[in-house]
Amino acid sequence: MLNKEIYNLINSQINKELFSAYLYLEIANYFNEKGLPGFAAWYTKQSEEEVEHAMKFNAYVYQQGERVVLEAINKPVVEFKNYREALKAALEHEKKVTSWINDIYALAVKQGDFRTQKFLDRFISEQTEEEENADEMLAKYDLASKEGSLYLLNKELAKRD
Repeated sequence: MLNKEIYNLINSQINKELFSAYLYLEIANYFNEKGLPGFAAWYTKQSEEEVEHAMKFNAYVYQQGERVVLEAINKPVVEFKNYREALKAALEHEKKVTSWINDIYALAVKQGDFRTQKFLDRFISEQTEEEENADEMLAKYDLASKEGSLYLLNKELAKRD
């Protein structure tokens, strides 16, 4: 069984991952509305990955003999003035997700919960990659918009599986 504090954080993380999926779907919708289907495809995939993360946390809670308690998922409040603002919001959100996972990990270390630490290792690695991807996306956008190559960047993003 999980320590109560760790259980509460992980249960909350499930809901945060689902909120992340909503947020990325909202960003995908923004790009669709702006006529950039490549960007939309990229963020749709991000949304799907967040649901996968929620499901992994969900399964872990049950593997530990606990019950998942789902909470209401807030509607993302996003109003972007420009494309860059949407990309920046994604980067900032990934940093927030990293901090949430780090909080769970730190508590698991404090509590000597090695099983939870091992479970979270993949998410620590994943968050490093997610922040790098979001930061790279922003850098590519900045370069492309200065060089007038937004169309090419959009085509590149559309190729993501």
